[in-house]
Amino acid sequence: MFNYPQKLDKIFNKLIANDAKVIIVGGYVRDKILDIASLDIDIEIYNITSFEKLQKLLEEFGNVNNVGKSFGVCKLDFEGYKLDFTLPRIDNKTSSGHTGFKIEIDANLTYEEASSRRDFTINTMGYDVSKKKMLDPFYGVQDLNNKLLKVVDEQKFVQDPLRILRAMQFCARFELKPDTKLITLCKNMCQNNILQELPNERIFEEFNKLFLKASKPSLGLEFLKAVDNFSFFTELNMDKREWDFTLKALDACKKDIIIRLAVLCYKMYHVESFIAKLTNQKNILNQIKKYHHVAKALSTSSLNLQYAILKDTNFDNLSIFLKAINVSTKNLQTIKPTIHGKDLVKVGFKPSSEFSKLLQLIYEIQLISTATNRNYC
Repeated sequence: MFNYPQKLDKIFNKLIANDAKVIIVGGYVRDKILDIASLDIDIEIYNITSFEKLQKLLEEFGNVNNVGKSFGVCKLDFEGYKLDFTLPRIDNKTSSGHTGFKIEIDANLTYEEASSRRDFTINTMGYDVSKKKMLDPFYGVQDLNNKLLKVVDEQKFVQDPLRILRAMQFCARFELKPDTKLITLCKNMCQNNILQELPNERIFEEFNKLFLKASKPSLGLEFLKAVDNFSFFTELNMDKREWDFTLKALDACKKDIIIRLAVLCYKMYHVESFIAKLTNQKNILNQIKKYHHVAKALSTSSLNLQYAILKDTNFDNLSIFLKAINVSTKNLQTIKPTIHGKDLVKVGFKPSSEFSKLLQLIYEIQLISTATNRNYC
C-alpha cells in the first residue's frame, strides 16, 4: 500500500471525474518508500489535452501559479502542501545548458514513455491513484533497496549537465553507490567541459541540497572527485591529508550551508573563485572569510582580529565551525566585542567617519587586556 494525504482526494476526485489519470510521481514516492516526510508532492496528469484545461480544473482549490507553463507545470499550495501538477512531456535538446530543451506536451504518452526522460531510476516510480497501484517501469524500488544510483536513459541523461551535480547530492543524501555506467557517463560529460554551461545559481542549488539534506556530504564530494577530477572545481584540488580532513569535518558538523561551505573552503587556496562558481552573493563569501579569520587567529594565538568582522558574528555557529576543524573554542567568548557603536553614542560620542577606527582601537585594548589579565581601559 502507498499512503498519501487523503485530503488531496478532493482534488484527485475532480480530476478523475473529468477523465484525467492521476499519478503521484518522483521524489515524493521515493521519499515515502524511504520513510522521509515531505510536503512537496509532484502529480502527473494524463488524458488532459491542454495546460489551460488543467489550470481551470484546479482553480477552485486555490491560486494556481502557472509560472512553469512552458514546461507543462502549474503549482498549487493546498492545506499545507506544495503541489506541482505536470502534463506528460518529451524533452528535445535544442541548445547547450540545463534549459536548452524544447518541451512537447503529449497527453497520450504512456507512463513508461513519460518517465524515461527522468534522470535516475529512483525518480521514475509512480502511484496510480485510481488503480491504487505502484508503477515502476525502470525498477527504481529494486535500485533503492540495493542502495544503487542508476541512469534511466543514457542518451537523454548526457544532454543535461545539471545531472552530474544531482548525482552528487543524491549519492550523499540517500547514501547510494553510483552505478559504473553513471560514473562513466559523468566522466565523459566532465571531459567535455559540460559543467561550464551551468549558471552558478543552479550549481549553488545542488550544493545547497548536499549541505542541508545529507548527513554524509563526503559521499557526494567523493563522487564529484571521481567523475570530474576537479577539472572544473579546480579549487578542490588538495593533497590527500587535507582532503580527508575536510571530508571528515564536513560529515561531523551541522547541516548549515554557511558552516559547511566554510569547512569545505578551509584548506582551500582560492576561496573567492570557488564561491563565485556557486553564487554572486557577497554576504556568503564574507561570512566564510569571517569564520576563517577567527580560526586562523585562534590557532596561531594571534591578536590580529578585526572588530568590523566580528561585531555581528553568530558565535554559536562559529563555535560549531571551529569544533569541526579541530580549533579550540576555549577562548572564543573572550574575543567577542564588548563595546559597540551604540555604546559610544550613549556616552556622548557623535557618529563619524572615525568611529570604525575608534572601535577597532577599543577592541584591540580589550584583546590585550584579556591576554595579559590587565585592565587597560
